[in-house]
Amino acid sequence: MTDERPDGPRRGTEASAETTVLTANTAFYNAFEAGDLDLMAAVWLPEPEPVCIHPGNAAISGYQEMMRAWAMIFANTPYIQFFLTDVQVQVDGDVAYVTCTENVLSSGDGAPEEGFAGGKALATNVFRRTSGGWRLWIHHASPVLSSGGRQEEAE
Repeated sequence: MTDERPDGPRRGTEASAETTVLTANTAFYNAFEAGDLDLMAAVWLPEPEPVCIHPGNAAISGYQEMMRAWAMIFANTPYIQFFLTDVQVQVDGDVAYVTCTENVLSSGDGAPEEGFAGGKALATNVFRRTSGGWRLWIHHASPVLSSGGRQEEAE
C-alpha cells in the first residue's frame, strides 16, 4: 500500500502500523458503545500507569481505578454512540496517537425525558505497541463548547 504524502510516499510498515492503530482506536469506541467492561479492559495498557480524562472530569490514573470508573459509566449510560470525524493518526516507533472529533449521541443523565442528547468532544488517544498489539495508554477528551473560535471570529 502506498499513500502519497507531501514529504513522499509512506513506507509500507508505517502505513500498516497506522491501520493497526486505527483498528485499536475503533476497538476502544466499540467497547464504549457496547458497555462491555471485558472488552474495555482488553483495550487498555495496564502499565505503565494509564490515564483517562473524560470531558469535564478530573484525570483517572491507574488501571484498577480506571476500570472501576468504566464500570460506573457503563452502569449509568443506557445508550451511547460515537460518530468519529476528523480522524488523524501518527505513529512514532512504539507510540502512536489518534486525534478525532467525537460526535456523541446518548441517553441517560442529561438527556431529555425519553430522548437523546448530543454532544461533541475533541479526543486524543495515545497507544503503545506491546507484544500483544497496540494498547490504549492515554485517552483525553475535551468538550467542544461552541462551533465558534478564533478562525470563525476572524472571518
